[in-house]
Amino acid sequence: MKNFSQKRVMFSPKRERAVFASNPDNSRGRKIGQVGKSERTVFQHDKDRIIHSTAFRRLKGKTQVFVAHEGDTYRTRLTHSLEVAQIARSIARVLGLDEDLAECLALAHDLGHPPFGHSGEMALQKVMQPYGGFDHNAQTLRIIEKLEGRYAEFDGLNLCWETLEGIAKHNGPLIDADNPESELPWAMTALDDWRGLELDTFAGPEAQVAALADDIAYNNHDIDDGLGAGLFSIEDVSRVPLVGRAFADVRARYPDIPRDRLIHEVIRDLIGYMVADVLKESRARLAEHNPKSADDIRSLDRPVIAFSNKYRAEEKPLRKFLYENMYRHYKVNRMMGQAVRVVEELFGLFIDDPSLLPTEIFAQCKGEKTPETARVICDYIAGMTDRFAIEEHRKLFSVTGYL
Repeated sequence: MKNFSQKRVMFSPKRERAVFASNPDNSRGRKIGQVGKSERTVFQHDKDRIIHSTAFRRLKGKTQVFVAHEGDTYRTRLTHSLEVAQIARSIARVLGLDEDLAECLALAHDLGHPPFGHSGEMALQKVMQPYGGFDHNAQTLRIIEKLEGRYAEFDGLNLCWETLEGIAKHNGPLIDADNPESELPWAMTALDDWRGLELDTFAGPEAQVAALADDIAYNNHDIDDGLGAGLFSIEDVSRVPLVGRAFADVRARYPDIPRDRLIHEVIRDLIGYMVADVLKESRARLAEHNPKSADDIRSLDRPVIAFSNKYRAEEKPLRKFLYENMYRHYKVNRMMGQAVRVVEELFGLFIDDPSLLPTEIFAQCKGEKTPETARVICDYIAGMTDRFAIEEHRKLFSVTGYL
């Protein structure tokens, strides 16, 4: 038996909450108050409600880049969300932010994605254009405010203000000089008291952390999945300076390392490099602005959790490479082209004849080709997993579908 005491392991101490962190004891609360005491904070409650939601479970069958049934090892929306949550929690801990809120926002950020990733979203945007459009971020809010039906006392999940605000604005203000209120997605303005989310300001620090954790996660797991799928080679991606340096560093440390372990070590190093950049830049911005509360951070004219300009310049060639060699690879395009047809044809069939919908869905419709019926159909399709959408399409468009 190996003596594990030979290597000393250092554990980071629990950090005190920073004055600018979101404080669950000072939460702006929930729309519907709840009676009773709990050992969990409001942010822990919100995180747990998201994890137990139907929409969260469905993420296991929704595309990240590859259609979910293409392989068992590629990331899905669920595994992507878990990786984002891990990175967000790590950054939040070091900066003294509320880890539970950061993790909660990371887990929830993709709940509104339809099947087939961004191709499914573009298809729903197209077919819903006459009826108010579709936006996956606004759909996330629609799910957690209305569509989840689990609790006796309310629709949705009845999450606290800080969670709703963070989901709405984790990528920055939604209203500014270039984006007037009139351009907001329908699903956003259909929410009760949507103006109360203060959409013209930045979100709190934990939401800003979740947004950058999302960038870190998908940049790295897309390299990993692209190499695993054979869409490009190590030599190809090593032409990106940021990635090439990482491969050279790992090979220098481990000259005889096998390919799969080489890739894993490179991804580890890249994630560590990106996280370190966020921490350094964010600390500098926090020191510059010296915020005394999360509201102080919201009132600033720029985010305080950010990458450095140096990293942003390094990242551009990587994003360009992934766009050209992965997201627009002919194999991915073929899958996504089929996905668009599935979504568009399902919507077209249901809007022409809503009686083809399941009984409980049809009961919510208000006649053929009405905005109300279109939104019911949109919610139904957006909630599908890849596999379920493909199977529904087969049943409805093949003469042997039910045989």
